[in-house]
Amino acid sequence: MKEEFRILSTTAILGYGFPQESFDEGMKRKPDLIAVDAGSTDPGPFYLGEGVSFTDRGAVKRDLEIMICAGIKENIPVVIGTAGGSGAKPHLEWCADIIREIAKEHDLHFKMAMIHADMDKEEMKKALADGKISPLEPAPQLTAENIDATTHIVGQMGVEPIMKAMDSGVQVVLAGRAYDPTVFAAPAIRKGYDKGLAIHLGKILECASICATPGSGSDCMFGYLGEDYFRVEPLSSVRKCTTLSVAAHTLYEKTNPYILPGPGGHLDLTDTTFEQDSENTVKVKGSRYVTAPKYTIKLEGAKCIGYRTVSVAGTRDPIMISKIDDIVEGVRARVADNYREKGYQYTLNFTIYGKNGVMGDLEPVKDAHPHELGVVIEVVADTQEQADTICASARSTMLHYGYEGRRATAGNLAFPFSPSDFHAGRVYVFSMYHIIEVEDPTALFPINIVTL
Repeated sequence: MKEEFRILSTTAILGYGFPQESFDEGMKRKPDLIAVDAGSTDPGPFYLGEGVSFTDRGAVKRDLEIMICAGIKENIPVVIGTAGGSGAKPHLEWCADIIREIAKEHDLHFKMAMIHADMDKEEMKKALADGKISPLEPAPQLTAENIDATTHIVGQMGVEPIMKAMDSGVQVVLAGRAYDPTVFAAPAIRKGYDKGLAIHLGKILECASICATPGSGSDCMFGYLGEDYFRVEPLSSVRKCTTLSVAAHTLYEKTNPYILPGPGGHLDLTDTTFEQDSENTVKVKGSRYVTAPKYTIKLEGAKCIGYRTVSVAGTRDPIMISKIDDIVEGVRARVADNYREKGYQYTLNFTIYGKNGVMGDLEPVKDAHPHELGVVIEVVADTQEQADTICASARSTMLHYGYEGRRATAGNLAFPFSPSDFHAGRVYVFSMYHIIEVEDPTALFPINIVTL
């Protein structure tokens, strides 16, 4: 019978923080690995496109300082995935600089592997021409023009590049864009543990204590991987794992309750069972990994489509609220007429909070009677100047728009801020959300070994 492989997951995303007490509890359990997922596409395409992190540098440094100092002292490998939030070269270098700073300040000496996840545009265009790239629903077919317009393209690495990096005897692995469970699963698979169970455990650990009750993305979680099972345990006395909380989190971010696709294959959860192992620990069995006929890697890319200006306002006039849809269309038409001769290319959006601001046209409550509404006016145009102009025109038109039954002419909107309009800068969309077929799972992910 194999000894359990022990994994300390610190937080749902590097920089979200965790209690020192929970981390200390995890260290008492003698982990074989300290790991954290550092990124996500959840915050949208801007951070990938712009090459900046959505997490704060000071917060990331605080988390890393605790993890790396403990890992080096106790000779425990530390693995970080999707560095800098999006995992492209600028994100990887940003996170590496923080680690270098920590090493210098604490007089630490260790080897670190940096795994790059950037995709070469010429290689991508060749793969596209060879029929090796296909869209992920509902993404459109990819074009060479879209590849050229994309600022950063990353591939979502599987376990193989991380395993290869660890073969070099490094103590810290800093990976670019990575499939979320891999940083937890790869070291265990490298040691001979079951791939299906390791990836399922990684799927849960990548969100740390979100799988507990009460859930938290800012607290540690501990995983024990055995020969035919794994167990998960929260490290705070205020939380516990239940079969319901762990099973529910297994369904997180999945379109099919039984199948979880990833690089090179998928996780089959058809026969998975959840058992209450102790008051706060759950044991999971039966998860299987199914290898795909062709190894595919998910590609992510973002391109700039213009510049954004935003204005935020509110209204409490019941007459205006009752006519808000007509007013929005009237303002939209007035603005379009004002700038028809200029030929500006822009989008003008009105998001009405209190009516359907969250779900838009999908909002099922059609007859709500709010006493106030929040109005977000958003413009995206080819230049910041044009976006400013259109937003200012829409805001001033709505402010003084005349509608039937209006009693006061001082203004229809209340503005919480002065100035009322904000430059949001460059706007990005996901231009690549596709998969690429590869022969070698490590070929697209070069590894650089550095000594600190």
